[in-house]
Amino acid sequence: MSSRRRTFLAVGSIVAASLTLAACGGGGGVSTTAAEGTISVVASTNVYGDIAQAIGGEYVSVHSIIAKASADPHGYEANAQDKLAVSKAQIGIENGGGYDDFFAQLAKGQLDSGEIVNVSELSGLDTGADFNEHLWYSEPTIIKLADDLAARFSAVLPAHAETFTTQADDFKAGLKEVADGLAQVKTTFGGESVAITEPVPLYLLEQAGLTNKTPHEFTDAVESGNDVPAATLVEMKTLLSSGTVALLAYNEQTASPQTEQVNAEAVAAGVPVVDFNETLPEGSTYLQWMLANVNHLEQGLKAAAAK
Repeated sequence: MSSRRRTFLAVGSIVAASLTLAACGGGGGVSTTAAEGTISVVASTNVYGDIAQAIGGEYVSVHSIIAKASADPHGYEANAQDKLAVSKAQIGIENGGGYDDFFAQLAKGQLDSGEIVNVSELSGLDTGADFNEHLWYSEPTIIKLADDLAARFSAVLPAHAETFTTQADDFKAGLKEVADGLAQVKTTFGGESVAITEPVPLYLLEQAGLTNKTPHEFTDAVESGNDVPAATLVEMKTLLSSGTVALLAYNEQTASPQTEQVNAEAVAAGVPVVDFNETLPEGSTYLQWMLANVNHLEQGLKAAAAK
């Protein structure tokens, strides 16, 4: 999501301090108070919540604010449970880059900046005007996040530092499996052109050696929550019917009448449509999700090649 599109924040009424949270995190349901000997972590989405759970294991208690696969992160309304979870957390994880501004508002006065992992800042990428903030699709960034979390958890519970390091290494081994899959896609299909409705999976597509041919004006309008100019919409439809793109990468969580028109145009033209989400599918871990994305991408490209 572009930093120009603001996430709506609506915090519900204050609840009693004894209230416990319903199960919702990417790493499983947790209460607002971590069990003794564990680290309380709050993440803006279940993507980062699941990564924290993978690194911390039994020694972390994770609450993910956005946890449903059907949720639209661009219009999320935080609630009193989320606010309470932030107030009890020792470590917070936000995407940053304008993606989850609601987290900064929730954390204000509750968590110091040093207690918050800002993934955009951690990435080391240029966060200027053309920044793609969907960093969970960036393998180098997630490797940095795994190491950062292992170090933070080790600082809080030094007796378990070796465990955190080992679990981070195991997680990074899973990331290598994802990278190997993308390398195979690149070997077979590198250089193929694709279209997107939003830059959500763009890091992954680029790592697979694919070239985005979408008019910049189209994705800019969609990300900003604005109507796509009529001429640009025609240009996008023409691109899909031209036979020059192998597939359409479609963000189904933020569908609009215009992106649905584009989806329909792709289907009519026989262009495979590969769906990408912004939050974890129910019952999936981050690594399982990424491997599935690579598989779906490869299948879409194979379908296009078979035409």
